[in-house]
Amino acid sequence: RIMDELMEILEDVRPDIDFSSETKLIDNGVLDSFDIIAIVNECNEKFDIEITVASLLPENFNSAEAIWTLVQKLQNE
Repeated sequence: RIMDELMEILEDVRPDIDFSSETKLIDNGVLDSFDIIAIVNECNEKFDIEITVASLLPENFNSAEAIWTLVQKLQNE
């Protein structure tokens, strides 16, 4: 499953976080701006997409599922 590739990226950036259960990564301050930049850069490269500033909304990064939804949306554009 391609979502596994996303989970690998997330775990590389922050191995201390359980991304499979955390649903408030931004709201609870689990990820900081440097984490987000790293995740965005890795996703852009790995999935051949461009996550723009307009997409950098908390709801797009609160969970692995939300990030995956964003990736899929951008791949379909």
